[in-house]
Amino acid sequence: SFSFPFSLPTFHSSTFHSSTFLPLISFSLSSTLNSAAIHVGFVVMQLHSRHFFLLVFFSFPLYVVFALTSDGLTLLSLQSRWNTHTPFIPLWNASDSTPCSWAGIQCDQNLRVITFNLSYYDVSGQLGPEIARLTHLRTIDLTTNGFSGEIPYGIGNCSHLEYLDLSFNQFGGEIPQSLTLLRNLTFLNFHDNVLTGAIPDSLFPNLNLQYVYLSGNNLNGSIPSIVGNWSQLFHLYLYENEFSGTIPSSIGNCSQLEDLYLDGNQLVGTLPDSFNNLDNLVNLGVSRNNLHGPIPLGSGGCLSLEYIDLSFNSYTGGIPAGLGNCSGLRTLLIVNSSLTGHIPSSFGRLSKLSLLDLSKNQLSGNIPPEFGACKSLKELDLYVNQFEGRIPSELGLLSRLEVLQLFSNHLIGQIPISIWKIPSLQHILVYNNNLSGELPLIITELKHLKNISLFNNQFSGVIPQSLGLNRSLVQVEFTNNKFTGQIPPNLCFGKTLRVLNLGLNQFQGSIPSDIGTCVSLQRLILRRNNLTGVLPEFMRNHGLQFMDASENNLNGKIPLSLGNCINLTSVDLSRNKLTGLVPNELGNLMNIQSLSLSHNFLEGPLPPSLSNCTKLNNFDVGFNLLNGSISSSLAGWKVISTLILTENRFTGGIPNVLSELESLSVLNLGGNLFGGEIPSSIGGWKNMFYSLNFSDNVLTGQIPSELKNLVMVENLDISHNNLTGSIRVLGDLSSLLVELNISYNFFTGPVPPTLMKFLNSHPASFLGNSGLCISCDETDGLSCKESSSIKTCASHSSSRLNNTQIAMIAFGSSLFIVFLLLGLVYKFVYIRRNKDTFDTFAEVGTTSLLVHKVIEATDNLDERFIIGRGAHGVVYKASLDSKRTFAVKKLTYGGCKGGSQSMIREIKTVGRIKHRNLIAMEDFWFGKDHGLLLYRYQPNGSLDDVLHQMNPAPALTWEVRYNIAIGIAHGLIYLHYDCDPPIIHRDIKPQNILLDSEMEPRIADFGLAKLLDQTSAPTVSSSFAGTIGYIAPENAFSAAKNKASDVYSYGVVLLELITRKKPSDASFTEVGSIAAWVRSGWNETGEIDSIVDPMLVEELLDSDRREQIKKVVLVALRCTEKDPNKRPMMIDVLNHLIDSKTKQSTVSLD
Repeated sequence: SFSFPFSLPTFHSSTFHSSTFLPLISFSLSSTLNSAAIHVGFVVMQLHSRHFFLLVFFSFPLYVVFALTSDGLTLLSLQSRWNTHTPFIPLWNASDSTPCSWAGIQCDQNLRVITFNLSYYDVSGQLGPEIARLTHLRTIDLTTNGFSGEIPYGIGNCSHLEYLDLSFNQFGGEIPQSLTLLRNLTFLNFHDNVLTGAIPDSLFPNLNLQYVYLSGNNLNGSIPSIVGNWSQLFHLYLYENEFSGTIPSSIGNCSQLEDLYLDGNQLVGTLPDSFNNLDNLVNLGVSRNNLHGPIPLGSGGCLSLEYIDLSFNSYTGGIPAGLGNCSGLRTLLIVNSSLTGHIPSSFGRLSKLSLLDLSKNQLSGNIPPEFGACKSLKELDLYVNQFEGRIPSELGLLSRLEVLQLFSNHLIGQIPISIWKIPSLQHILVYNNNLSGELPLIITELKHLKNISLFNNQFSGVIPQSLGLNRSLVQVEFTNNKFTGQIPPNLCFGKTLRVLNLGLNQFQGSIPSDIGTCVSLQRLILRRNNLTGVLPEFMRNHGLQFMDASENNLNGKIPLSLGNCINLTSVDLSRNKLTGLVPNELGNLMNIQSLSLSHNFLEGPLPPSLSNCTKLNNFDVGFNLLNGSISSSLAGWKVISTLILTENRFTGGIPNVLSELESLSVLNLGGNLFGGEIPSSIGGWKNMFYSLNFSDNVLTGQIPSELKNLVMVENLDISHNNLTGSIRVLGDLSSLLVELNISYNFFTGPVPPTLMKFLNSHPASFLGNSGLCISCDETDGLSCKESSSIKTCASHSSSRLNNTQIAMIAFGSSLFIVFLLLGLVYKFVYIRRNKDTFDTFAEVGTTSLLVHKVIEATDNLDERFIIGRGAHGVVYKASLDSKRTFAVKKLTYGGCKGGSQSMIREIKTVGRIKHRNLIAMEDFWFGKDHGLLLYRYQPNGSLDDVLHQMNPAPALTWEVRYNIAIGIAHGLIYLHYDCDPPIIHRDIKPQNILLDSEMEPRIADFGLAKLLDQTSAPTVSSSFAGTIGYIAPENAFSAAKNKASDVYSYGVVLLELITRKKPSDASFTEVGSIAAWVRSGWNETGEIDSIVDPMLVEELLDSDRREQIKKVVLVALRCTEKDPNKRPMMIDVLNHLIDSKTKQSTVSLD
């Protein structure tokens, strides 16, 4: 039996002609339904002689099948290569006589296909060679699908083709040479594919192209000079490729050219003078190349120019005055391009100019008053230059101005009153200048003002008391000026204020009570003023994250309501006159990381509830009147690194619980009433990298021998106690010890030779120990006379040795010789075998047994133990036993002398940093040409492994991804705000995010970029720039990094978590970055279905989960703003991420 894949029409025998039989059979052999046709043909021929009626009956369906035109059959053949994910696309019906009514198809009067349009149909697969059969095609539009493979060479056979759009697909390979046959082609769009190779020279001479879009690919080579032959060309888009060489001057022959975009390539040389011949040019973009030389624009006709972007190049000279003749100009961007000189006064003729950005150059002189004539100007960005003089009052004539950014220049004088009268003003950022004067009352009438940043200037006077009535205020930053008077009330009247930074001024009076009810406030900085009165009640400040009211004259008690601010991560109330108890309610601050209450008059015990603050990293209550025991408060502080309790009245012994605080690096218990002996458990504090202070207590007993395990400690103060016995154990600490004070105890015996350098430089640190002495022959140049503060040890005994003593000496000498020989054997057998790893311990900085064990476990760092290679070195896995596994990073110094004191000090600084979301260093070793850093091995590898390397890829729920994002944010906040000085990571990427057994993220390699800068050869550029794809745009040509750089990198990682796409993914080639790709998809649809990892699609069915992911996407896009000043701080990022779980929260791109 035989069945057709479509319905049969009613049969009328009168329509059949037997003469059609053989041609139909022969045609069927070349059709796409060969198997069906041959089968039917066979049946008909068998029945021909006996049953003619059956012949007719079976031949008619055959006639129907092949009544479809050849163009239709070709389309069906093309369709057989595709997949479509859009179920509502009408199926092409094979039983139709023509394809002219099919979706996306149009025909001419001869029923030949002339339009082939499947744009936005979500079709994937390949465009087959059958396309060559559609010879009458005039339009091919396949934009925004998933086509892949090469563009078929046979497309050149479509000789009538006028319009060819294959944009937003995955076509690869080279541009086919056959396109030169398309003499009628006027529109060519290959934008956003993965095409490679050069532009064929043959593409240009014979075509009449008017619109060419080849942007967003991987095309290379030079731009052919023959492009000038396209005399009818209107648009030429070549941006975001890998073109090199110079810009051909022949482009100037394209007299009709309107749009020319060459941004984001590797072009060199100068801008051609022939650009001035392009009288019809409207838009010109050449940013992000390697261009140099002068800017030639403006010397010819440029009246049509509306948009110019020349940013991120390295021009010489200044801005040409001729640009002022481009009277139609609306946008001019020349950012970070090494410009010098003055801004031409001719710019005053640019009456249509809306956006002018000349930031991050070396422009100097005065800001031209002629800007006042630019009546259309909405944004003026001149920040980070060398402008001087006063801000011209003529800027006040810019009635449409919304953004004025003049920060980081050398401006002086007052802000003209006329500027404060601009009704549309929203953002005024003039910080880091030398401006002065007072804020006028009229500032309160700026109803749209959102951001006013005046910090680091010389402003004085009072802040207008009605400033807070402005409902739009978001950010007020007046730090480090000379403001006086009282802080205005109602600054949060509009419930939009997020940042209030008034530190380092001369404000008086009390803190307005309404600050305590500002629900939108996230950062409050009032430090170093003359504020008095009590702290306000904090009733509804759940969004408050950072609070600093230190160095004032505040009094009264710490309000219990401060415990309501559950999102606080940092509180500093030090150096005030606060009294009363430390509130038990502070134990509610589950997210607190830094709490400083020092230099007040607080009393009573520390509340046990503080043990709930498990994220606490820095705790300082020094110089108060606190008392009682401390052990119960410390139990939960597993990540504490700095603990300062100095100058209080704490009693009891030094608690053993301190040995459980594995991250502790600074401990100051000085000036209390701690008694008893120093616990032997002190030997377990292996992470005590920096400072240990037990001074001014009533400690007794001897120094425990376990103290020698603290080989990394720099500052040790045990003075003014009742300690006794020898100080020999302190000699083992001398290699890295910087400061030592053992004065006023009851120590006896000789001073170890290794401590004589401290006795020589700071003899007072040894005073008050009458039993100490020195041996003159071990003073390393220090004579007994010079050390008169300490007596000389007896050089020999006056009595004669007896036979037993002589025998003991002889026996001891023999043992010494035996051990000496064993030592020599060890040196020549073991150390020589490992000499490639250990050159000398003289430069090591540690002689840890752990390092030896790691070397043994990896068979002298054999290659089979390598688990990774990165920018900072090779990583080995060392398993010591079932419970201890380490990752060993081997650093190669290049041309630097290994083990320098600066390197050791730097690595010690890094080693002191302890946080739950940072990889803690366990130990280190430095040799002559390389060093070793030891970390705990993380069983789940890196985030890059989980996202991209593991096969099969593990399913990551949104909750897991969200927690990873939160953890990374916590780690960066600690580096940025809780380290002193702040640490910029400079290379945030998934490879540097390690995951422990609970999938908790831990940031690796922080601080190593700076360390490696020290170790590079002096003849080599040593600044570590980061990893391509994660580098902030402002750092593309500069290695200088700041917090905003890390925020950008974090945003890229966040997008990578959401999309599971690498920043180098080919789909981003056209738009330039993963952020631009996501932003483009967002702007088009406002939805995230096409953005997120397909593994998350099911979770999008939950409306609450969908909304949360959308909010996190918006956070990531804010982090990846091109302008670093528009990026949020990491503290703000964390707050937005936390808020994304609440239905009421909002995040926007504004």
